[in-house]
Amino acid sequence: MKTSTLLLLAGASCMAMAEARPMTADTTGAPRLEHYDYSMDLDIARVIKITETPNVCEVVPMQMVYEDSHGQRHVLEYSVMGRGCGSY
Repeated sequence: MKTSTLLLLAGASCMAMAEARPMTADTTGAPRLEHYDYSMDLDIARVIKITETPNVCEVVPMQMVYEDSHGQRHVLEYSVMGRGCGSY
């Protein structure tokens, strides 16, 4: 029982580490979507494009396309509050 629990925990931590690893490009060479996490150490040399913040009053996903200091292109998805919340 202890061995199976240990193997399950080891497998789960390996999967978590694999998910936390930055993704650079898929097989076509296009940058894959990376989901932002506060623990990420970002290397942003040049911002290429940022999606427009929608006019809604809720948390929405945004995407930023950027190049790192090595010239590799990344697509980062993160959450922001929409611009549609008025002052009450």
